[in-house]
Amino acid sequence: MRRSFQGFDRITTDPEVLGGKPCIRGMRLSVQRVLEILSQNPTWEDLQQDYPELETEDIRQALAFAAALLTDRVIPFTASAA
Repeated sequence: MRRSFQGFDRITTDPEVLGGKPCIRGMRLSVQRVLEILSQNPTWEDLQQDYPELETEDIRQALAFAAALLTDRVIPFTASAA
């Protein structure tokens, strides 16, 4: 069952996709991978060239989601996403 996080409608988790890691819109692209790529200094445009399905809002939410986790804030799930 795919679920999203409150305030982060583009960040989803599904036990059957990448072992339940937080992903971008149910794709097999984890928030962790997006952050790893960005840490190597490519621009958002470079990232989107490598992953054309990735939208600017996906990148923004991945960064905001990681920042929220670092504040030790609990991010509850929202209702089931399709």
